[in-house]
Amino acid sequence: MRQVDSPPLRYFAAADVAGAMPDLDARLALAELTLTALVADAELPPKIAIHPRPAGSFVHAMPAHLRGPDPGGREDLVGMKWVAGYATNNELGLPAINALVVINDPTTGLPMAILDGGPITAARTAAVSGVAIRRFAPLLDDRRPRAALIGAGVQGRSHLPVLGRVLPGVELCLFDRRPERAEALAAEARNTDGVGSVTVVADGRSAVDGADVVVTAASFGPVRQVMTSDWLTPNALVVPVDYATYCAAEVARGAALFLVDQREQFLANRDAGLFEGYPEPSATIGEALLARTPRPPTGRVVVTHLGVGLADLVFGDAIVRRAQALGLGIELPR
Repeated sequence: MRQVDSPPLRYFAAADVAGAMPDLDARLALAELTLTALVADAELPPKIAIHPRPAGSFVHAMPAHLRGPDPGGREDLVGMKWVAGYATNNELGLPAINALVVINDPTTGLPMAILDGGPITAARTAAVSGVAIRRFAPLLDDRRPRAALIGAGVQGRSHLPVLGRVLPGVELCLFDRRPERAEALAAEARNTDGVGSVTVVADGRSAVDGADVVVTAASFGPVRQVMTSDWLTPNALVVPVDYATYCAAEVARGAALFLVDQREQFLANRDAGLFEGYPEPSATIGEALLARTPRPPTGRVVVTHLGVGLADLVFGDAIVRRAQALGLGIELPR
C-alpha cells in the first residue's frame, strides 16, 4: 500500500485572517465568483441549524463544495463554516457571533486549515452586498447617490468601504438603536474613501427617507418586518443582511425584481417562518448576473442574502494562500 504524507494542518487566528484579507476589489470579485458558482458548480445544503439556550441563540453548520476544472478534483474546494450566534454575549462584552472555517484537502478529505471566521463573515457579507449594489442600484441623474445603513455593528462597519467603492461620493445616513454606536461608525465613515458625507439620525425611517440604496444590518430581535413600502423611494434598491428584521414582506412582494443568494436556503428559511409572507424569488443573484438581467427602469429591487458557506470557503481559500505566502498562522499537530 502506497503511503502518502498527510498535508500540514494550520490554524489562522483573527489577526492572521485580517492580515491576509484580499483587497476590496479582490473581495468583490470573490463574492461574484461565489454567486455565479452557486448556479451550477457548487454543492451545499441549506444551513443545518440547532437552537441552544438562551432563547434566540443558534448554531449553524454550513458545508460547501466547489467543483474546479480538474476532473480528478485537485482544484476543488471542500470545507465548512461552523457559526454560533448568542445575542446575550453583548452583555458579557463578547462577540454576538463567532465562527470557524475549516478547509479540507479535496482529494483526501483531511483538514488542511482552520480559520477564525469572524473577519471572513464580515468581509464576504459586505462584498456580496457590494456586488448587488454595483449591479442593481438605481440609475441617477447628475447627483450623488444617497444610501441608508441601519445597524452600526460589525456588519455596518464592514459595509462602509464597500459603499464608498461602489457608490462613490455617497451621502450616507446612519441609524443604530444605540446612538453612541452610530456616532462611532459615523466618525469612521468620515474617514472612509468614497464616502461624501455622513448624517446620524434618531430612527430607522428617517435614515431610509430619500435613500437610493438601503442596507439593513440590524441585530436580530422579536420585532420584525418594520420597514414597509411607504418608507421607501419608488426605485430604491433594498439589501437586507438581517433576514426579515427590517424589510417587510410587502416590500419584496411589490418589488420589480426580488433576488436571493441561494433559492433553496431562502425557501427553507421561509418554511421555518423567518420570511413569513415573502414571495417566490424572481431569480438568484448569480442567475441574474449570468443572464445579465438589467436593472428594471422603474420599481424597487430587493436583494436578500442570507450568507452561504461557499462564500466563506472561497474567501478562506484566498486568505490561506496569502497567509502562507506571508508566513502567517501556526502549524498544529495531527
